[in-house]
This record gives sequence, structure tokens and C-alpha cells, in this order.
Amino acid sequence: MWVKIAVGLAVLAGSWIALYAFRPDSWRFVSLYLLNAIAQTFLLLNIAHDSNHNAISSKPIVNKSLSYVFDVCGISSYMWRILHHRGHHSCINLHGEDDALTGRGILRFTPHEPRRPLQRFQHFYVLFVYALFSLDYVFVRDFECFFFPPHDYLKNTKHPAREYFILFAGKGFYVTYMLILPVVLLGKSPLLVGLSFLLAHLIIGLSVALVFQTTHCIDSTYFPLSRSEFDNGIYHIFATTADYATATPLVGWLAGGLNHHIVHHLCPFVCHTHYASLTRIVKETAEEYGVPYRQHPTMRQAIKHHLLLLKRLGNQDQFSST
Repeated sequence: MWVKIAVGLAVLAGSWIALYAFRPDSWRFVSLYLLNAIAQTFLLLNIAHDSNHNAISSKPIVNKSLSYVFDVCGISSYMWRILHHRGHHSCINLHGEDDALTGRGILRFTPHEPRRPLQRFQHFYVLFVYALFSLDYVFVRDFECFFFPPHDYLKNTKHPAREYFILFAGKGFYVTYMLILPVVLLGKSPLLVGLSFLLAHLIIGLSVALVFQTTHCIDSTYFPLSRSEFDNGIYHIFATTADYATATPLVGWLAGGLNHHIVHHLCPFVCHTHYASLTRIVKETAEEYGVPYRQHPTMRQAIKHHLLLLKRLGNQDQFSST
């Protein structure tokens, strides 16, 4: 895990050092800029996520420090932590509560929400929407959750004053080093920097959204009507969550183990480097007790079944999720 942290931070910092040390031409500038975007994606999936679950170190200060990777990438670590813990882990696939099901009326993720005419095409345009996912978080979603909260648990939360300061300081820092400094210090055209910024977020947004959405929103997962629908929360996790590519170590290494998603929900405070071993135990135990274990052999298959669900949701008002 410490090697992954070192590699991710080294590539992130190294790409920017190279930009200002070598002052490359336009094509090399874009290449280094996109390398930085890949490093951000890697850090978000591998470091920021685990640190916000206190899963990297037994020392809280280490986890807290590494959680600011989110803020370095333009996303409020404080708000992400609330939305992820309170608005996802405690209410998986529950309409109106699970923040991961928020489609802003553009996407329909559950059979329990109204269907709109445009959504019949959502399986065609969803990848474009996912490509804007991180841009939405950086410029809209965080501010919305702080100042115009969409969920009751946010409306009833009094945020510490320091988190408002960190919100604006983090956004200002991100915009400065991503957009302003390349123009001011390197003399690059605002158009070139703006297009590079957009391409960077297409990489970040699409990658992160697909890694997460293919673990809960597929055509074989269940969408409960209430938290109390299952006698035990363990059964809720198995019914609403699916794994993919668990036999492909490279996928797990790049995706921060989130392809082993059932284990992640069972053991959210365990570092993802242990997920592969734990998944083997979980699969054997599920089989022993007759609990359905959902998985796809590849990420491509998981994406396919995610799109099949979106097609179904876009064309049918009601159906029984399995």
C-alpha cells in the first residue's frame, strides 16, 4: 500500500515538476497534463477512498492527512466522506437515500423513481454523462451539498466553520494549479489549457464512475424499498452488490480493490490490499450458506450488464428487480 501511495504521489508531483522544469511544447504539455489526470484517478481510487474509510493506517492522523488527496483533486474530502458513509454505505441501492443513485433527472438508476421520456436513450448517452462526473463534483456538487443540501441528513448537519474554509481554499488551489498557472507561468493559451482540463476530467470522471456504478447498478442487483427489508444487513449487501474481475490482479491494483466490492462493504475499514484474499473466503462462505454471490468475470461484462439495466430502466416504468 505504501508503494502505491509513493508511486501515485510521485507521478502526480513529477508531472507538474516536468511541466515547469522543461516548459514543453503543446503536444508534450497535453501529454504531461493527461498523465497528471491519470495520477489523480489512481490516487482517488486507491488512496483517497481507503483513507476516508480509515483503512490505510491505525493512526488517525495518517488517514486524515491522506484523505486530503480528495481536496488536491478538487473534491471536498469532508463532504465526500458524509455522502459516501451516510449516503451510500448505510443505504445501498435505496431510492431517495443512496447518493450514488442520484441521476439529476438525466439518468434513472432505480425502478422506484419516475421515468422520463429522455431516459429511454440513457444507455446511449450515459458514458458521456459519466465523463462529466468529476467536473460536476468539482464545480457543482460540493457547493450544492454545503449550501443547498438535497438530503435530510445534510440539512440537519451543522458543518464546522473550518470545513467551509477548506472547501473554498481547496477549490481555489485546484483551479489555480490546473487552470491559472499554466497560462500565467508557461504562457500556454487559455484554449489549450481549457481543452486539456476538459480531457483530463473525461478520463477521471469516466474511470471513477464506471468503477463504482458497475458494482451496484447492474441487471442482477436488487433495489430495496426500505432499510428494514432484510433481517440482516449482510443479506442487504449481497443482494445489492456485485463483484467483477476478481481473478484479474491488475484490475484490482488499478481500481483500488473496488472490483472486490462485496468485501469492501462487509469490511470497509480493511485496506483494499487484503480484498482478494478475503473475497475467496466470502465466496466459499456464501456458497456454503446458499447466499447468492453476484460477479462478472471481466469489467467489460460488468459494464455491459450496467448498460442493460439502464436500457431496461429507460424503457419500463416498473419491473421486479432480482
